[in-house]
Amino acid sequence: MTVRTLLDTGPLVAFLNRRDRYHAWALAQLAELPAPLLTCEAVLSEACLLLRHLPGGGRAAIELVTRGVLKIGFRLEEDAASVGRLLGRYASVPMSLADACLVRMVEKDPGSRLLTLDRDFRVYRAHGRQVIPLTIPSDR
Repeated sequence: MTVRTLLDTGPLVAFLNRRDRYHAWALAQLAELPAPLLTCEAVLSEACLLLRHLPGGGRAAIELVTRGVLKIGFRLEEDAASVGRLLGRYASVPMSLADACLVRMVEKDPGSRLLTLDRDFRVYRAHGRQVIPLTIPSDR
């Protein structure tokens, strides 16, 4: 059985930004994982915002979708109620829309693993109680 990898904003930004502290880690992770990695539009939106000062940064993120390295594996319209409940449950963390979408993606695909830099995913739970399988740097 192939484990599907879900991609969060942090590793995507680190992969595209050579100056990012986690660039080498993200590069190594993405080199080992089979394409496509699954993500959501909220992650791409965050990445484009964070890469806005890097020449061609946002375009490079979208190009990964065009080339088939990333695949949008989530439709918010279909899961808006579940995402809304997650945002409410984790409002004190606080949870971003991208994080809520990724947790919902894990819930819908229990064989998946999340590639992230975000420690908040150690707090979030799929279906309210299940630990989310993470690939995260050891210092996070």
